[in-house]
Amino acid sequence: MTPVTSDLQPHDTTGFAKAGSAYYPALVAVFTALVIISNVTATKGVAFGPVITDGGFIVFPLTYVIGDVLSEVYGFKAARRAILLGFSMNILAALAFWVTIYLPAADFYENQAAFENVVHAYTQLIVAGLAGFIVGQTINAWVVVAIKERTKEKHLWARLVGSTFAGQLGDTLVFCSIAAGAIGITSAKDFVVYTALGWLYKTVVEIVMLPVTYRVIAVIKRREPTYQPAV
Repeated sequence: MTPVTSDLQPHDTTGFAKAGSAYYPALVAVFTALVIISNVTATKGVAFGPVITDGGFIVFPLTYVIGDVLSEVYGFKAARRAILLGFSMNILAALAFWVTIYLPAADFYENQAAFENVVHAYTQLIVAGLAGFIVGQTINAWVVVAIKERTKEKHLWARLVGSTFAGQLGDTLVFCSIAAGAIGITSAKDFVVYTALGWLYKTVVEIVMLPVTYRVIAVIKRREPTYQPAV
């Protein structure tokens, strides 16, 4: 009998779990919630002395932590599915906000103007945020999987740091390029400072969070029944 040879490509033999487990939807739910929360909080400009940012800085870096976990444990396709779901839920949120604006206000409701201002700001930023989100998260997931194909289970730090560096750079460049005009940035100098500080902050937060990311990945790999280590 002729021996059967495998025609699997490197990405087919890399160890990933199946996305149908109980852990995957829980991670996607947290991921999607963080994306929506960060977009809403980004409608408020925040100043720390000369440093100008927005409220999205509070939780947005955590979306990349969850993105790293999804990519490392479940692979690129499963991570991309979560990204598209987050994208779709943000569109749904924007549509719901706009419909709410045009609903007849109760006589006792006195915050119509304030609500409209928030929704207008959300709409202006959502295009920038979603464009950056799609680009950054896709780069992040691709880098994690591409490095894992070569390193297998070793050098997790390289996958996490490398994906953070590249993903956050892509996200920040796209977001700031679209959002700068909406928030009043017109000079090249201010744009460079805004972009560089945003990328640096988000990257540093993810690096600081590495011990937590390591722990979450280790726990899920150990408890995920469908996960097989890459060899």
